Amino acid sequence: MSADLYEQVKQNPKFHQLVKQRSRWAWGLSSIILIMYFSFILLIAFFPAWLGQSLTGGVITIGIPIGVLIIVMAFVLTGVYVHKANKDFDRINEEIISEIKQ
Repeated sequence: MSADLYEQVKQNPKFHQLVKQRSRWAWGLSSIILIMYFSFILLIAFFPAWLGQSLTGGVITIGIPIGVLIIVMAFVLTGVYVHKANKDFDRINEEIISEIKQ
């Protein structure tokens, strides 16, 4: 990319909007998953007996479904971000490109 083209993109207000929105979404979703992970670690540290209680009277404990839920939520939040990126971020990106090409 030429320096002139790069400067045009950088000066475009839609580019600043795109960067701000992407950053807000990325930090927000990352915060959610980090809070979930650290909460689980704190549960392990301070309430191991509670997490070790059996759910079915067998091998499955309370901690297993919670751990699986955290992993599933990571995939779900990734899907939410991808959906947002495909729906909104790509549209703004295309608008920026079309404005620069004019």
